Amino acid sequence: MSEKKTLLLVDGSSYLYRAFHAMPDLRAVPGDPASPPTGAIRGMINMLQSLRKEVTADYAACVFDAKGPTFRDALYPEYKAQRAPMPDDLRAQIEPIHQVVRLMGWAVLDVPGVEADDVIGTLAVAAAAQGVEVFISSGDKDLSQLVNEHIVIVDTMNGKRRDVAGVTAEFGVPPALMVDYQTLVGDAVDNVPGVDKVGPKTAAKWLTEYGSLDALVARSAEIKGAAGENLRKALDWLPTGRQLLTIKTDCDLNGWVPGLPALDAVRVGEPDNAALKTFYEQYGFKGLAKALADKASAAASAAEAPGLFDEPAPVTPSITQVAYDTILDWEAFNTWLARIDAAELVALDTETTSLDEMVAEIVGISFSVTPGEAAYIPLMHDYPDAPAQLPRDEVLAKLKGWLENPAKKKLGQHVKYDRHVFANHGIEVQGYVHDTMLQSYVLEVHKPHGLASLAERHLGRKGINYEDLCGKGAKQIPFSQVSIDKAAEYSCEDSDQTLDVHRTLWPRLEKDAQEGGKLRFIYELEIASSETLYRIERNGVLIDAPTLAQQSHELGQRILQLEQEAYELAGQPFNLGSPKQIGEIFFGKLGLPIVKKTATGAPSTDEEVLEKLADDYPLPAKILEHRGLSKLKGTYTDKLAQMALPGTGRVHTHYAQAVAVTGRLSSNDPNLQNIPIRTPEGRRVREAFIAPPGCLIASADYSQIELRIMAHLSGDAALLLAFHDGMDVHRATASEVFGVPTSAVTSEQRRYAKTINFGLIYGMSSYGLAKSLGIDNTAAKNYIERYFDRFAGVKRYMDETRASAKAKGYVETVFGRRLYLPEINSPNGPRRGGAERAAINAPMQGTAADLIKLSMNAVQRVLDAEGRKTKMIMQVHDELVFEVPENEVDWLKREVPKLMAGVAQLRVPLLAEVGVGVNWDKAH
Repeated sequence: MSEKKTLLLVDGSSYLYRAFHAMPDLRAVPGDPASPPTGAIRGMINMLQSLRKEVTADYAACVFDAKGPTFRDALYPEYKAQRAPMPDDLRAQIEPIHQVVRLMGWAVLDVPGVEADDVIGTLAVAAAAQGVEVFISSGDKDLSQLVNEHIVIVDTMNGKRRDVAGVTAEFGVPPALMVDYQTLVGDAVDNVPGVDKVGPKTAAKWLTEYGSLDALVARSAEIKGAAGENLRKALDWLPTGRQLLTIKTDCDLNGWVPGLPALDAVRVGEPDNAALKTFYEQYGFKGLAKALADKASAAASAAEAPGLFDEPAPVTPSITQVAYDTILDWEAFNTWLARIDAAELVALDTETTSLDEMVAEIVGISFSVTPGEAAYIPLMHDYPDAPAQLPRDEVLAKLKGWLENPAKKKLGQHVKYDRHVFANHGIEVQGYVHDTMLQSYVLEVHKPHGLASLAERHLGRKGINYEDLCGKGAKQIPFSQVSIDKAAEYSCEDSDQTLDVHRTLWPRLEKDAQEGGKLRFIYELEIASSETLYRIERNGVLIDAPTLAQQSHELGQRILQLEQEAYELAGQPFNLGSPKQIGEIFFGKLGLPIVKKTATGAPSTDEEVLEKLADDYPLPAKILEHRGLSKLKGTYTDKLAQMALPGTGRVHTHYAQAVAVTGRLSSNDPNLQNIPIRTPEGRRVREAFIAPPGCLIASADYSQIELRIMAHLSGDAALLLAFHDGMDVHRATASEVFGVPTSAVTSEQRRYAKTINFGLIYGMSSYGLAKSLGIDNTAAKNYIERYFDRFAGVKRYMDETRASAKAKGYVETVFGRRLYLPEINSPNGPRRGGAERAAINAPMQGTAADLIKLSMNAVQRVLDAEGRKTKMIMQVHDELVFEVPENEVDWLKREVPKLMAGVAQLRVPLLAEVGVGVNWDKAH
């Protein structure tokens, strides 16, 4: 299975109004009022450039309202009747804005008869249904009704993120109820009435109590007071209001752009720099034009000496003729079974009913033993007139012996997924020796690892897109309804290309090993880790639903209490999720100091500002606590129990290997690595991770692992001595920096030293240290200088690492994992600085990631060899979590730390510590 793609949709109409009002009255010829206005154009360029840096996307479109009426105008002639006409100066900039957006590489959509929100809704829902993650950039609250697990709204202008938890926290109702909420409240901007005198608070309260607008209407006679009377008066209007406010997600866009909503039509394009330069010069943007000229000059210089990060030259296709078989009878099956049984290596791929590996069932299987040749066994295609297929259970029973034979070597693309799918049918596949996704991840971590990308990049081969096969959006069909001839071509192509990619990448790993490199070791580590992670994911972790429900209730009570306390401090009710209202209260009513401004020039109320103001003022502290608890409730206490498999009560996270460039794992659905354990409420979430009767939870983690790796890499004598002597390394650092005996180090000095130790690992500057410690820049600079004086080996390591990274374009972990740094020689100062900081930190993070993978593999081998009942159930950063029978606790406490400490010999001893408890929290 390939990695998820990302679609970025920009609410262009919202953007251009923001740009127009945020920018001064710029003109193509400065100072000439008769010259064309350019402020909105420049603002639009700035916002899109910033957004492109912040959100990496495979597909992107900027969506504008087209001229002319829509169905809403016919439904309700007063729709948007109160809106002021577009200012002439803004209207004059619309066409140039469309032009420059296209030149910047964005698809521009303005579909006649369809509002921008409906275009966005149609594309977002269609993409999400195809497994694509969708980001919508807009400040429009109306789009909140689209939000779900795969659709998120980001508002880069004020730092707001409206995911499911964010929408719920902001409006008091989840996204699924936003249309009902908006129908009750109305929309004054679009002139859509709601229920008279019913505001956000009442609407949220009603929907929380009754569950939906329909249920509320059905029981409207029960609602007392003026609000109830007004609701009953509005009953005839509400269906029309709801229709006006509901974003359509099934618009027919095909008549405008062939193939929409097929995503290829909005694939991210490269900017047309030559045309952009001409455009910038035409509209007086001299700085932008010069930046492009400088970039072109740098690119020309780089072209003379091809570098590590250059785009590869087009590849001549490795295969031009293919021979694919479809197996519909036992004779053909037996022929191919004999063929795969005799083959040295077989590429294997499954077609399934779901992307969720824990519930996916097999629809078909394909094999390839020679590039250009493959076979597909359709098993569960169920469309009308589908040809008879071999019975799935019988086919799997006949394949089981070959699949479970470790001597029969197999490969795939993301084999961990396929292992789960076969396990769902009672088959434990053995003999997976290669994974092309992991080969790419090890060899070229800075590039995409999906099969389509690999095949095109290395083989010059293009394949069939899933959406071309199954359709799009609401009309998308399951794979079981794809015609067998098309399904066979698609699946055979996957197996065939996987084998072909392997034959290209594997020799590179072998060659590196022959030349003394360590990449093959890293690849073998990833293959072994894939096997262990499959076991961890399969085990899952038991969740205590009543505990989570109680925590959700308590959090909800505290959230309501915080709202009341915030209202009292503000002297009025307000929306704690609204930056605009917060800004009005902070800076207009209460006169709080302005810390920084947004891109539009408004005072910022982002997290950083709130944290700074919270040091001196109680209201920002209340808002911060409210945000944190709302996110905790929406993300974890409300959701975790719902994500448990019915019947087992266990949550099965997915560990993605080929994501983080440092080698760290990414946990998702649910994300178990981001539980905010620095707060008491966050730590309590871990109380719900429990063991079944007769078992306990055990946690084993490395102690100060990245500081130990720093000591090893730098060879600094003082750091090595501190770890070898078992000293408190932060106390030892404080002793050196402050020039006092270790026995005289104060708690404050130790805290400073700890901040310095960890800060330098992450490339912290004197400014960053000053901010962290609450001291002035001069004092922070002196502390850092004193640190480097006393720990000269650390300074030497940092200087040498930066120089090596600039020369090679990458750094390495202790074990040889390569961590590429495309921006290390960038002419852009901030980007280059970020790459230099990464050059220092990445070897430590990457080595820590390698160590925990070595540890979990070593522990799993011993668990298997000794037939232990202990299960590894989670890996969280530097920690392994176990479900351990009570009679194996002593063994685990004794042996697991030894195994973890013994996976590598560094210049300092590795130390792992174990805690045991009735739940994950108590195990710490």
